[in-house]
Parts: sequence; C-alpha cells; structure tokens
Amino acid sequence: MWSQFSEKIWADWIWFPEGHGWADLTDHDGQVFPKTQDLWATIPIALCFLVCRQIFERVVATPLASLLGVSDKPRVRTPPNPVLESYFCSTSKHPTQSSIESLSKQTGCPERQVQRWFRRRRNQDRPCKLKKFREACWRFTFYLLAFFAGLAVLIDKPWLYDMKQMWDGFPKMPLLPSQYWYYMIELGFYVSLIFSVASDVKRKDFKEQIIHHVATISLISFSWLVNYIRAGTLIMLVHDSSDYLMESAKMFNYAGWRKTCNFIFTMFAAVFIGTRLVILPFWIIYTTWVYPLTLYPPFLGFYFFNGLMLVLQALHIFWAVLIVRMVIKFLPANDIVEDERSDKDETETEDEDGGLEQNEKFKNGHVQNGHTLLNNNHSKTD
Repeated sequence: MWSQFSEKIWADWIWFPEGHGWADLTDHDGQVFPKTQDLWATIPIALCFLVCRQIFERVVATPLASLLGVSDKPRVRTPPNPVLESYFCSTSKHPTQSSIESLSKQTGCPERQVQRWFRRRRNQDRPCKLKKFREACWRFTFYLLAFFAGLAVLIDKPWLYDMKQMWDGFPKMPLLPSQYWYYMIELGFYVSLIFSVASDVKRKDFKEQIIHHVATISLISFSWLVNYIRAGTLIMLVHDSSDYLMESAKMFNYAGWRKTCNFIFTMFAAVFIGTRLVILPFWIIYTTWVYPLTLYPPFLGFYFFNGLMLVLQALHIFWAVLIVRMVIKFLPANDIVEDERSDKDETETEDEDGGLEQNEKFKNGHVQNGHTLLNNNHSKTD
C-alpha cells in the first residue's frame, strides 16, 4: 500500500512539465544530477553547525563582546513567592488588575509590591545582552561567508545576468560540485536553526520566524529534488545579501555604538528593500512564475514552488513594514533605532522601587538601560 501511495505522490505529471520526469535526473555520461538521498547530508552538517556555534561563541564572540564593551546591567532577582511563581508559570506573566488584587490578598503583599514582583520576574526570563551579541555574531559570520560563497558560485554563471537562462535545458541540467556544497551548507544551516530554536532568543515575530524557516527549508529541499537549482542559488544569494548587515547592526547596537549602528541599519534597510521587494518579486519570481508558462503548461510542482515563494514574499513585506517604521523613528532625531519586535526590560520608577532602580537614559552615546533595541535574528529567508 505504501509503495502505491508513494508512486502516486511522486508521479512525474505532478512535479515535472509534460514530457519530463524523474528519469531525466538519472546520472549518465559522467553527468551528475541531484538525488533525494543527498538531502540526508544536511543532518550531520546541521549538527556540525551546532557544535561549531558553541565553540565560536566561546572562543570568538565572547572575547569580541568584551573588547567592544558589551555588558549587562545587573538585574534584581525576585524574592521567592510560591503563590506568585505558580500564577506566573501556569496562568499569565501579565496579570490583570483584578488578578493583582486577588494575588495581593492571597500573599498579604501590597498591590504595588505584587506588580514589582511580576516586572522583575519577567525581566529575569529575558535574554541578556551578551547572549544576544553572541548569537548575532554567529549569524553575521555565517551570512557574510555565505554571501561571498554564493557570489563565487554564481559570478561566472549566465543565469545570474539573464535569469531566463535558469530554464535552459530544464530539467536535464547537470549538477556542479559548487552548487552541491552551496546547497548542502545553506540547508544545513537552516536545519540547525530549527534545532536551536528552543534556546535562541525569542522575539515578538517568533511565529513568523518559524514559518520562514520551514518555508525556506521546504523551498530549498524541493528545488533540489526537481532540479530548480539555478533558481534556488539565486534565491539564496538574494537573501544572504542583506542578512549580514542586520546582524552587524545588532552587534554594534549591543556595544552601544549608536551612530555606527544607525548607519549600518540604514544600509541594511536599503539593501533589504532593494533585494527582497524589487529583485526577488520582479526578477526572480517573475522568472519562476510568469516566464515558465511560455515554455511549459502549468503543473502542480510549478504551483507548489511558487506558492512557497509567495509565502516568503509575504513575510518580506511584513518585515519591510517594521524596518521602515524603525528607520522613520530614528532618522529625524538621529537617535538609536528601536526594533519593533523587541522585548524590552521593564524599568521601575523611583516611587515604586524606593529609589533603588531608576529609568536610565542614553548616556554618552551608549545604551544604559540593559535592554537591546535591535533584537536577535531577522530572516530570511530568509
């Protein structure tokens, strides 16, 4: 039964245009074509990335953070309170006013003290600045290397300059060794992001990031299976072209280099909008969605691939709106850019905390309030 089901799912007419099929991807005459089993190589590559990341963060990112002066403001820990802790973990981290009144009666603490306890408890769960810096440093390093590796792979390929050539000879296009490694490394990295999602810094767009990672992995994997590799390499290059700028802007923000952060973020915004809202939809998606219809009748694989592309494009528009809002906020006053997706540490007024903790402002161009304004992990792809 399973074999019959598999045959129906992988039928030639579903994934290839009429007259073509899986037999076209059989190795012959010294020419090698992508195979399904090749994708298993991404699992050990992903695990290798996880190990390398731990070493990198300890050996490179942590000393670099110290060199740049990245440090965390000490956080006041909450005193043990079983009743409040139980409510915090099982009910809500943000109790309503009526809940605060009820908890105040249960614990015998003033309402203001209960509010303060929840603020401090929420702050305890927020990732520290050093953790965010290490994560941004790791991603910056990968995206930068991946971008230049992608350029090296594509610089002499005609479809980089005339994208319609990505369909020349489809699907009987031999696989090049450089394409193999570019694909395996990129896909392995995104798989590693899925493995590390539980420990990575979470932001308000966490769900969108998961959708992005899943769509990206599906898109890369599917383009490998049906030999859309020329299109896939172009898509990966476009995504890598802006991500390293975002991660470097975060690093300088965590270090308190305000003007450098603003300058790099402005560059990132320009590159992001140019590549993901112009080049991707009007060049690449046009060449994968509109132009193929002049060559082949539409088929299900065609709709599946371009459906994933539209999912990514919708996410790009969502993030572009956030990016433009951030740029608009800091340009007029030349102030630090504030990530719309960030979770900020909550400060307490002198009234509420007896003068022990005060709201701190930017001083000497450095962030002094202990929270990062540019949060971790923008996308992709993204």
